[in-house]
Amino acid sequence: MNNFSKGSPRVCIIGAGPSGITTAKNLLQQGLTNFTVFEKSHRLGGNWVYDENNEHSSVYETTHIISSNFLSSFEDFPMPFEYPVYPSHVLMLKYFEDYARYFGVEPYIRFNTKLERAVPVENNQWKISYSDDTGTHEAIYDYLLVANGHHWDPCLPKYPGEFKGELLHSHQYKKAASFKDKRVLVIGGGNSACDIAVEISQVAQRSCISMRNGQHIFPKFIFGKPTDLLFSKMKWLPFWLKQKLVAAVIALVQGRNTKYFVQNPTCKPLQSHPTINSQLFYSIRHGKVFTYFGLVRFEGNTVHFTDGRQEDFDTVIFATGYKINFPFFDKQLIDFSGLTRVPLYRKMMHPEFDNLYFIGLFQPQGCIWPLADYQAKIAAKIITGRLKRPANLPQKINKEIKKSCAQYKESPRHALEVDYHIFRRQLLKELKKEKRL
Repeated sequence: MNNFSKGSPRVCIIGAGPSGITTAKNLLQQGLTNFTVFEKSHRLGGNWVYDENNEHSSVYETTHIISSNFLSSFEDFPMPFEYPVYPSHVLMLKYFEDYARYFGVEPYIRFNTKLERAVPVENNQWKISYSDDTGTHEAIYDYLLVANGHHWDPCLPKYPGEFKGELLHSHQYKKAASFKDKRVLVIGGGNSACDIAVEISQVAQRSCISMRNGQHIFPKFIFGKPTDLLFSKMKWLPFWLKQKLVAAVIALVQGRNTKYFVQNPTCKPLQSHPTINSQLFYSIRHGKVFTYFGLVRFEGNTVHFTDGRQEDFDTVIFATGYKINFPFFDKQLIDFSGLTRVPLYRKMMHPEFDNLYFIGLFQPQGCIWPLADYQAKIAAKIITGRLKRPANLPQKINKEIKKSCAQYKESPRHALEVDYHIFRRQLLKELKKEKRL
């Protein structure tokens, strides 16, 4: 039995980013009002709040979304008609603030409040410890909804030797002007790595990028259409056929990676998380960005690479992703760091705790928050009793993991990977099981 039958349950939401505000909206739409959103920053928006002082994980100065506005809008709150196809972080933050205001979420957010510890206690509840400017406090909640994201704890690989210059993670990068006239190496092949290498090339003495493996790099537009919107036309095709068609289209539009002095990928296009960037290859062929293979070791200011080449740099920026980390949980209770597959049903339901839900803890080949909206709707309906929590979760989770292993590369980078359209159908299928009250 859920707590709704005994009165409105107390619900704790962690984070007021896109996933947190849509979680709050869905609770309100299901008649749940006894909840609190804990946000450690001074405003909502999560990573989309630009912070030049790096006091929290944030976008950089020139960030735009990498999925088009057509597939990045909450489905019940379209982006304004005048927004460009790929809006800036300034426009996105305004969009999230308008969303929270429209659905009445703001009064439920406690700003400048950090959640320190979440511990399961008797009576199937959670004891929450949180801190604000008045000190540390405790409260008891019936449900815990974790929506604080997974792009905030930098992953820094270790290499032999010592680098005498400046070492950074892309997490710390905010704007190119800081690297004027410097020799800069960016390590990585994802969206941040490519963006930063191109951006820095406008001001740096030399901008280089090092990729350990070949990456699938898609342009933002194909045949005049946003790439994700074009590929969404194939969403009903079998996965193997989509792979072939995507590969053929990319080969036709921009050719093989080796034409741009970048390794060819060893996997098919949809087996790994794609990089969406229209400027990297252009910058390489115009002599603005220079490419290297994998890094071997540091020696003073010199960086050695796998092909035997070496070069001196002033700054090395690791654009090497983030660890999955929830510091408010005891590691013996919940620890997903380093896993190649995360053991949650529909990337949200824990097999042991029926009052714990993760919202937005997945990485789609597309946008997170429209799908987080569906996850939040599922959680809200389960809390109210309108939707039955699925049985046999361990078996269902194992089945999901096996399917994911067959579809994506098995690595920590792809631990949370999902296909946008397939995952959307799966979440909608869960919602169709709603009880008729």
